[in-house]
Amino acid sequence: MRILLIHSDYLKYKTKSKTRIAEKIEDDKKEGLYENALVVFTAVEKEDETDMDTVVENAVNEIEDVFGKVGAKVVAIYPYAHLSSSLSSPDAAKKILTNMESKLDENGINVKRVPFGWYKSFEVSCKGHPLSELSRTITTEKVVIEDNKVVVTPVAESEFYILHEGEIVGTDEFSYAEDDFKKLVEYELGIMKSSGEEPPHVKLMREKKLADYEPSADIGHLRWYPKGRLIRDLLSAYVYNLVTERGAMPVETPIMYDLADDAIRVHAEKFGERQYRMATKNKELMLRYACCFGAFRVLSDSFLTWKNLPVGIYELSTYSFRLEKKGEVVGLKRLRGFTMPDLHTVCVDIDQAMDEFDEQITMCKQTGVDLDVNYEVIMRATKEFFDENKDWVYSAANKIGKPVLLEILPERKHYWVAKMDFAAIDYLGRPIENPTIQIDVESGERFGITFINSEEEEINPIIIHCSPTGSIERVICSLLEKSAVDKKDKPPMLPVWLIPTQVRIIPIAERHIEKSEQVAQLLKNQNIRVDIDDRHETVGKKIRNAGGEWAPYVIVIGDRELEEGPLTVNIRETNEKLSMKIDELVLKIHNETKDMPFRKLPLPVKLANRVSF
Repeated sequence: MRILLIHSDYLKYKTKSKTRIAEKIEDDKKEGLYENALVVFTAVEKEDETDMDTVVENAVNEIEDVFGKVGAKVVAIYPYAHLSSSLSSPDAAKKILTNMESKLDENGINVKRVPFGWYKSFEVSCKGHPLSELSRTITTEKVVIEDNKVVVTPVAESEFYILHEGEIVGTDEFSYAEDDFKKLVEYELGIMKSSGEEPPHVKLMREKKLADYEPSADIGHLRWYPKGRLIRDLLSAYVYNLVTERGAMPVETPIMYDLADDAIRVHAEKFGERQYRMATKNKELMLRYACCFGAFRVLSDSFLTWKNLPVGIYELSTYSFRLEKKGEVVGLKRLRGFTMPDLHTVCVDIDQAMDEFDEQITMCKQTGVDLDVNYEVIMRATKEFFDENKDWVYSAANKIGKPVLLEILPERKHYWVAKMDFAAIDYLGRPIENPTIQIDVESGERFGITFINSEEEEINPIIIHCSPTGSIERVICSLLEKSAVDKKDKPPMLPVWLIPTQVRIIPIAERHIEKSEQVAQLLKNQNIRVDIDDRHETVGKKIRNAGGEWAPYVIVIGDRELEEGPLTVNIRETNEKLSMKIDELVLKIHNETKDMPFRKLPLPVKLANRVSF
């Protein structure tokens, strides 16, 4: 909170018109004149929402101290948003200002409060003595007066532990066997320092012709080339299949929302400056940063009973938007426009939510297996939730099958009371946030979502937020960073179901092209992405180019291959050359891509016909 204290001869104000967030007032509040007033111009900030009671207490203490020193007759609390660029939600501001007024009144001070949310004209005459103009920053730190001295009690901080095999130990006492987990812990504890290097995936996304920065857009927005678009589409289809197989119902909702909707405004304020906002003549709109708003509005307009629950609503947001800091935007890891798979599951109560959370742990773990990416895990919970549900927290962590970092927050700052974050570790040792699961205890009530219970009562549900993979861009980031790590020990590659070219055919000479086309057609007929390098290059260079594109299978067609019989197949993963019949190669690829989505090659089969992006 920011306050400007003016000891005035008088304050005179008159309301002109109200904004859409204006509080209702009686006629006698529409104008006022207060003489010998300590005017407290006040801007309530979003940080104040974390502990409103302490902010009110600290502000009242400061006001009373100045009030006593200057000898004013009345305190006039004047809402004044212009003191800060980091404002709280209107509801929080009104609550804090009202509580300040009540507290001062209880303490025997003559206090008046100027209406919130109105356009006003005002006059103030400053007395001009040394204490007549003072500014203060009020925080959530506990402040008390002892022996006429201000004593600050630090805000409680999170506690970190390691959970493993049902045991809890301190982060300093744990014996770290896995390097990735140790890096995660060091990053979360603030021990790891950034090297400032560019992560390898930025070079790789360009080198492999997947994506690049779009110079004509805002920073943090990408252009996607055909190969990158193919991988995104495959990942999107993968998550769709994953959630719909578990009963989730896909929807699609708008990308922008009206901040005049109180529920949306309050929810949005939790992200503060990370929002894209725009104004029309009559509205203030926000581009969504997740699919919550649309999903919650769908659910609030739906008739639900306890027999329906748990029930999931799924949306792939193309796109979601967050106005990340310019210096933090990098490659595919942190963007301002991104694609987020968002699953919201409505649950009867906290017990059902914890059961559903357990199921979603299994789903998120499976994405790591299917993508061949190692996840390290953080379990986060408020102290109150942890104390009440300790056995479940231990059990949930145990499902990971390896050590988990536990963060216990002293109090709830957000809408969730417990969450689990899965992170891949990049080449530089920093986490890439991937899947996440959260238990939301606020949004059901805030958005008016209800269900009818077995006793025919209307109840607000508990909601689980889950992104089974995290943003699609970060999945690709994780895969490319993993390839950079793998390069030390084995050939880097993507999972066969995701790689754009699954089989590269290299004809040695012009006379071998027809045979190459026949082989390619047989593979295409079996839903395998295949292309032919018919460019006028040496065979050695073509083989190197195939390696540079991480093609998992390469077939060279020469005179020997013109005869019917097995083909020699170069296998990237094992660096082997195997003699295989076409149906054997088909079976091998189908086994490696079983149950995964398929899309056709989005490029000309012959490389000589392709555009160079």
